[in-house]
Amino acid sequence: MPNKKTLKKTKKPVSVEPKEELVLQPPRGMRDILPGDQPYWQQVRKITEKAAADFGYRRIDIPLVEFTNLFARGIGTGTDIVEKEMYSFNTKGGEKVSLRPEFTAGIARAYIQHGLHVASKPVKLYYTGPCYRYERPQEGRYRELFQFGCEALGENDPIIDVQIIQMGWRIIHQLGIRNVTVNVNSIGCPACRKSYRNLLVSYFESKKQKLCIDCRRRLEKNPLRILDCKEDKCVQVKMNAPQSIDHLCDECRVHFKELLEYLEELEIPFELDPTLVRGLDYYTRTVFEFFPHAGAEEKKKSALGGGGRYDGLVRSMGGEDTPAVGFSLGLDRLVLEMKKLGVRTYKEQKPRVFLAQLGIFAKKKSLRMFEALERSGIMVAESFGRGSLKSQLKVADRLRVELTLILGQKEAIDGTVIIKDMASGNQEIINGDKLIDEVKKRLKMGGMVVRNQ
Repeated sequence: MPNKKTLKKTKKPVSVEPKEELVLQPPRGMRDILPGDQPYWQQVRKITEKAAADFGYRRIDIPLVEFTNLFARGIGTGTDIVEKEMYSFNTKGGEKVSLRPEFTAGIARAYIQHGLHVASKPVKLYYTGPCYRYERPQEGRYRELFQFGCEALGENDPIIDVQIIQMGWRIIHQLGIRNVTVNVNSIGCPACRKSYRNLLVSYFESKKQKLCIDCRRRLEKNPLRILDCKEDKCVQVKMNAPQSIDHLCDECRVHFKELLEYLEELEIPFELDPTLVRGLDYYTRTVFEFFPHAGAEEKKKSALGGGGRYDGLVRSMGGEDTPAVGFSLGLDRLVLEMKKLGVRTYKEQKPRVFLAQLGIFAKKKSLRMFEALERSGIMVAESFGRGSLKSQLKVADRLRVELTLILGQKEAIDGTVIIKDMASGNQEIINGDKLIDEVKKRLKMGGMVVRNQ
């Protein structure tokens, strides 16, 4: 028997898991919005938020993640969004949740949960932010998409529908997208839609073999969605389908007639589109979409946004009977259209003053000076990380500022500042206490520059 002392312990081989390759790009259908594109987005944010304020809408922010059944009940189990496109998963606690594919269902939930029905009607809310849909990425359509929209809850009058359309149309025009048409339709209320649905099913049953696979399935669950199909063979079939506006009840007919009269009064160009139904189950009566003028093929996929009435949504979630109407704009689509048209974008104010410093003590003092200038509405550029005065002045030249303020060790101790006129090269030493007034005076000589406070 071998001596125990002579036995050596053998080390177990350490298993090394292969290192997962780092993919230096976002998932398919998602992307970075780089600084070069931000002027377009800044323009969109500026105009949409101003329009919301002008029309009396207040901002609401809702969670990016909601319980999955909120969307299943609100949007409809037979819709493409719920069946195919939602990013759904189970949490560690076993809860079924989804990334929001749209905002309206979440806003209806918040309206009920927080008792917003007690506020004066209509309750006007606006939102902006990302949504997520797992669908095939294409031009202007991403899996992470950004929306701006408004919801007016608690009012049934068609004038609210028209004001919502007017607001969307104005935003698009103010972004420089001038040639826009509003496609409108009425899909009726549950009372008159029942008989229309039966007519539609009867018609499409006779043409079933000519429909795409998805529309054959829709025929059982949601026949109105066939009218929204973009497949060529389905487009041909639906051309002769019964039209919803021919089968409206008296109330829906009056509602739609008044809506069209209001649009004519506003001189907003519109087209009746009998195949327009929108893709969500909660819509009732008015539905509409905004289209830039384009060729027939391009127009199929170029809607900039749309919306409609959803008078039964709040009640279907357990709230009171609440008529409501809303719209959303696809910000990605708007930016793409702006680029196509060569629209002038929002230009940020550029600084006309540069603050240069030299030495540790001067650097400390320059922080306070920078703060004082900014608080006074004077936009200032700086390059605190650069060491030499020469390198800082090069930055000032590149920015084409009018004045450079130079703070060295001596000036920091004396409480003075050197003001250099960049055009003439002249320099002058002034008392630091008079700096703000002196800078404002010199800048006003070349035109107003001080920002509004």
